[in-house]
Amino acid sequence: MSNFPQLLRAAPTPFRRLSCGRGAKGSSGLTVSGNFLRLRSSAALSSSPDHRNRSGTRGYASSSHREPVRIGCASGFWGDTATAVPQLIYSGKLDFLVFDYLSEITMSLLTAAKTKMPNLGYTPDFVQVALAPFINDIHRKGIRVVSNAGGVNPLACAEAIQEVTKKAGLELKVAVVTGDDLMPHRSSLSDVKMADGSGRQQLPKMLHSMNAYLGAVPIRRCLDLGADIVVTGRCVDSAVALGPLMHAFGWERNDYDLLAAGSLAGHLIECGAQSTGGIFTDWHKVPDWDNMGFPVVECSSDGSFVLSKPPKTGGLVSFGTVAEQLVYEIGDPRRYLLPDIICDFSQVVIQEVPGDEGGAVRVTGAKGFAPSHDYKVCATYMDGFRATAVCPVTGPRAAKKARRTAESIIKRTKRMFKQLGLEDFSSVNIQVLGAEDTYGANARYKDSREAVIWLAVHHKQKKALELFSREVAPAGTGMAPGLTGIVGGRPRVSPVLKPFFFLHPKSQLKVEIHIGGELVESLSEEEPDTPVQDEAPPTSVEDVPDADLPSGPHSYRLEELAYTRSGDKGDSANIGVVARHPLYFPYLKKHLTSSVVEEYFSHLIKPGVKNAVTRYTLPGIHGLNFVLQSSLGGGGVASLRSDPQKEERQEKNE
Repeated sequence: MSNFPQLLRAAPTPFRRLSCGRGAKGSSGLTVSGNFLRLRSSAALSSSPDHRNRSGTRGYASSSHREPVRIGCASGFWGDTATAVPQLIYSGKLDFLVFDYLSEITMSLLTAAKTKMPNLGYTPDFVQVALAPFINDIHRKGIRVVSNAGGVNPLACAEAIQEVTKKAGLELKVAVVTGDDLMPHRSSLSDVKMADGSGRQQLPKMLHSMNAYLGAVPIRRCLDLGADIVVTGRCVDSAVALGPLMHAFGWERNDYDLLAAGSLAGHLIECGAQSTGGIFTDWHKVPDWDNMGFPVVECSSDGSFVLSKPPKTGGLVSFGTVAEQLVYEIGDPRRYLLPDIICDFSQVVIQEVPGDEGGAVRVTGAKGFAPSHDYKVCATYMDGFRATAVCPVTGPRAAKKARRTAESIIKRTKRMFKQLGLEDFSSVNIQVLGAEDTYGANARYKDSREAVIWLAVHHKQKKALELFSREVAPAGTGMAPGLTGIVGGRPRVSPVLKPFFFLHPKSQLKVEIHIGGELVESLSEEEPDTPVQDEAPPTSVEDVPDADLPSGPHSYRLEELAYTRSGDKGDSANIGVVARHPLYFPYLKKHLTSSVVEEYFSHLIKPGVKNAVTRYTLPGIHGLNFVLQSSLGGGGVASLRSDPQKEERQEKNE
């Protein structure tokens, strides 16, 4: 290791950013792989009895493995069902078991937890619920585990896992990927490039966290080094599947179509049961929700794969269930941006495979292009406080009573604020659930004897919302009859952590790999000599509708003609529409235009935003994808709406 400084001085300038990992034992070597500079410690390469005799995907080096690789995903979010792990372990015939826990909201919660207790900040369910009860069987079956459960404290997560394996009498290699946390570099990041292309801005002053979305290469390296369990912090969701595939098949960083295919496999399973019948448009056709099957992809070295679920489980795998997940939160399908690859999913084909219990589909057609030189970063910053009151109201004219009650609570507290010299609310959202408030002018409300008040408020000062919180319960005796209680008791005042997305050069970020608590390798991407050549197809525009379509007197609801799936990205909603039959697609393109969708959702779009809706096409699955900018009231924890992530599907009459 003593000659490493000389090697750095002799290396090209872009490589000199890398420093030696502290605590690595033995000698070091310097290697270059693709655009990455790698420092490798001999300690990371020493064989252990558990791994020395393993072959194929379970060896230390990336293999030329050609047999199909099976990957099952047991979690689509923090809090997913504990039943997924045993069904996948015992019936999935897996090579890899992966977990996706993180969203922007989850990262905010984990950051807050770590602030209170430094040894927290990861998802404890992964350790105690997913791994601990099954660790012996996972080891016995030779299943390797990859998870982003590390959150904002992956090293602490790994320590907790080591305790579990120690109690089980096992010696498993637990690898950790760090480097996504940019808070240590805060002082040098005052001016950043915005992720939405709007130019450069100053970072918010009240920063709480900054995490880059890492890719699959560090995960692949952990597996190459023999890890049984890989824990990461923030990475793109699909990386937990792409990393194992790169390791198993020896895919390189310039195998663009293969990386796109592996990313697609990861994208389709990353949300767990959402691809096996969960939140499906035809929910009434999905059997046995109580025993919902979780997705398994069997991937081939050519990038094609079959998606199915374990036998004797509930749920459904079909063209519709998987096509819905394909369009989930992808934005422009021809430019789905990931750290390892720019994906073009517009020509992806999904074909049902006959004869498989519970259904199966074969997926092909993903294309890939060189990735950008930047990581996307999600920062969070303090933006005041919020509180939400949820109150059931019963009896005749319930909705009218609910609305007047909410308005009266706000009017009273505003008057009290003024008397105490406090500022007004920053924002207020009153919804009457049951009165179709979320539908705006499209509501078809009929008077009900049951309704629910959704009253959410935002203020710069915590004490103002504590006053508001105390003034909700008096409505039960001093306003309309029929307010039956407050769900969860007195509204809790909580801080608002607002997201702020920007881009950060990959060459300025060092990713580190730890095994057994020691830093064994550092990865740093080479600084580009020239800007990336953008070979990806241009952003699709509103295409010309098919001419001379037959017409008649009949009208149809959208759900009769298409499957639909909605999701969110920050403050933008993403709504995918997939034709149930190819013959319906021209009609969808003709009638479901950007302007029509924008008008329908105008009550949700921030006033003043022009051309808020963009439409994209996916000819491969006869689908459309709509992105609605500034439509979620800030999105995530910043939104005061009852549906801040736009997860409910709006049904449109044609």
